[in-house]
Amino acid sequence: METVEIFDTTLRDGEQSPGAAMTAATRLRIARLLDEAGVDTIEAGFPVSNDVSFASVKQIAKRTRNARVAALARCNQQDIEAAARAVGGARRPRIHVFIATSPVHLRHKLGISTERAVEMATDAVRRARTYCNDVEFSAEDATRSDPAFLVQIFSAVVRAGAGTLNVPDTVGYTTPAEMEALIRYLRERVDGIESAGISVHTHDDLGMATANALAAVRAGARQIECTINGIGERAGNCALEEVVVALQTRAELFGATARFDTSNLQHISRTVARGTRMPVQKNKAVVGANAFAHESGIHQDGVLKERTTYEIVDPRSVGRTTTLTLGRNSGRHALFARAGALGLRFDEEERRRFARAFDQLAAQQASVGDADLIALAGRAHAERAS
Repeated sequence: METVEIFDTTLRDGEQSPGAAMTAATRLRIARLLDEAGVDTIEAGFPVSNDVSFASVKQIAKRTRNARVAALARCNQQDIEAAARAVGGARRPRIHVFIATSPVHLRHKLGISTERAVEMATDAVRRARTYCNDVEFSAEDATRSDPAFLVQIFSAVVRAGAGTLNVPDTVGYTTPAEMEALIRYLRERVDGIESAGISVHTHDDLGMATANALAAVRAGARQIECTINGIGERAGNCALEEVVVALQTRAELFGATARFDTSNLQHISRTVARGTRMPVQKNKAVVGANAFAHESGIHQDGVLKERTTYEIVDPRSVGRTTTLTLGRNSGRHALFARAGALGLRFDEEERRRFARAFDQLAAQQASVGDADLIALAGRAHAERAS
């Protein structure tokens, strides 16, 4: 079983979500939680962007005990020097340089030729290597780039000293089949690929970020760049909690797993949600409020008999518990299981009265809580006594 490294970019790409800027204390707290959970790399920020980011990256670099700490830089001297200064105190520093490679970016954003892009990329990797042995290179908008040009630029940066080659689906354009084919194409053709790892960075504009990342793993990618709760530019990034739990649950399919400790995922998710002021949608995979909640009577009956009938992930493995929500769709099995857990006991007549009263209340409100059940039970007992 091979290992897929988890590169968390919550503090860089995640914080680029509109309105998601975090305090330095929050950023440090999240970095510490990620480090404790065993994330392989923490991308702490883009140091050249402003003094606050530089100071925060520097602080995280000094305080992180186990994970690599990466800083992002464009392919220019100023960015690389700022990144080097920011992560210089890290136990395991990484400089992450990038340049756009798609025709639309080269022509309209950068205004440079493919030859110039290769020259800038190789110069940047060489410069970064003078400060740090661990250098990652990203071909921004790779999935809309000419695959043959990706082979050319990746081969050049490997020769210049890049140890990780990142293939970003920057605008969430590709599909799983295309991503798998692209990673296989690159693995077969990039010169020196045996000395460099392949990474992917996927966005969710078409709702396929996690699927695309996992397709890349099937093709041989061994690093996934992702964020807690899937936050990030526009529709967000590949969600860390989704990929690590998918790799854990379907390890036999992917032939690989991650070292990340999932047991504290719920706490990390809530910390990020509070720090960014971005609530997690209720039906979000793994960390959403309803991810392990059941209201349908059929589902509740199944889960009460055998959890795996409707839960493919053990909620305890991600810091959660199964919740049987009582409402108009609930069945008698769940109703009386919850009543029993509350210590409520009935004879046959009280049981019928209690069930009827529950049905009436559930028809009037979205859910029925424990206090409601206790009140209904008291009423059933009183009516029976009278």
